Amino acid sequence: MSIIAIMPPEFRAVAEQLKLSPGIVSNNQVFLSGITGSGTDGHMPKDPVTQFGNAFDKIGITLQEVGLSFQSIVEMTTYHVGLKDHIDQFNAVRLEYCGEPFPAWTAVEVAGLRRVGALVEIRVVANIEV
Repeated sequence: MSIIAIMPPEFRAVAEQLKLSPGIVSNNQVFLSGITGSGTDGHMPKDPVTQFGNAFDKIGITLQEVGLSFQSIVEMTTYHVGLKDHIDQFNAVRLEYCGEPFPAWTAVEVAGLRRVGALVEIRVVANIEV
């Protein structure tokens, strides 16, 4: 079994600081670390829709690093602070990125996330077709 770290240049400094891989390829699957809605510059916007778009943009950057797209996602778990306050906004943004066949999705409300000000953290599993 081969395991390969995915390290987009945009995330290298943060990944090295936190001692994590933005993604891991293991056999035919890709596992992404939880991604929040900060910009690639590290700034966390207050606007929920901007945060959600940033998170999905960073997922796309990580997937593209191994030649994948949003259509490769098979499972997504989202962790929300204030889920009921923004789920409709989140869902609208999600549907801008994820299409049919829609990935399996679990949304969980949490008391807080590691990153101060983050409203969502998204964990993704994608499949590499062989």
